[in-house]
Amino acid sequence: MSDDLLIRHDAASVAHLTMNAPQKLNALSDEMLAALHGAFDEIVADQSIKAVVLSGAGKAFCAGHDLKQMTAARQAPDGGKAAFKDLFDRCAAMMLSIQKMPQPVIAKVHGIATAAGCQLVASCDMAVAADDTRFGVNGVNIGLFCSTPMVALSRNIPRKQAFEMLTTGEFISAARARELGLINRACPLDQLDAETEALASTISSKLGAAVKIGKEAFYTQLQMPIEAAYAYTGDVMVENMGYRDTEEGIAAFLEKRPPDWDNR
Repeated sequence: MSDDLLIRHDAASVAHLTMNAPQKLNALSDEMLAALHGAFDEIVADQSIKAVVLSGAGKAFCAGHDLKQMTAARQAPDGGKAAFKDLFDRCAAMMLSIQKMPQPVIAKVHGIATAAGCQLVASCDMAVAADDTRFGVNGVNIGLFCSTPMVALSRNIPRKQAFEMLTTGEFISAARARELGLINRACPLDQLDAETEALASTISSKLGAAVKIGKEAFYTQLQMPIEAAYAYTGDVMVENMGYRDTEEGIAAFLEKRPPDWDNR
């Protein structure tokens, strides 16, 4: 493992990002937030990348914000209010960048994903976890309600279950996380790499332009009333139907042959 805080390794058309601060359980320090946001911005501009896998080095995926940095910020004359506002704004911007990028992002999770680490899982488009992983929004246990992690969590799982996690600070298992919809798949730890790679490979084999327009439409329509959502997505499908590669894909299906796409 290198000394880089965030390691990128590309294999075929999949970018693998590994948070590499195992001694801090890959906490979302100021430096880690900047590294993640910068890497996502780079991948947006890389048309060769069709999917992203995000993981953590060491024994955990991510333990949330760096509490030592947050404690140090309290020494400011305003008690850290400006620093905390800046931190949570930067964190939100990084989380939102995941949904804004055209490539699907898969969280590969093991160990624990707590507080903002759980938020990170919830912000990714999909997640695969080792079956002994634990998930929690545990800030309430130290007197800090996980209000920003709540935004992503409550958009992934039912509200009563989200509220229970937030107010009890208790962990849930990978099996329960899958049942609630926080993750897509759970598997033994020794199968985590293969399971995640299989999902990423399947996605990266699709027409990238179709996945790109579909991902943007997916998150946009979620914010709309149903009538507006149908009108909007109808326009998206009209645009998608105009792609040369889509025309070729339909012809290939009807002719029972592989598509000859110009831009996968």
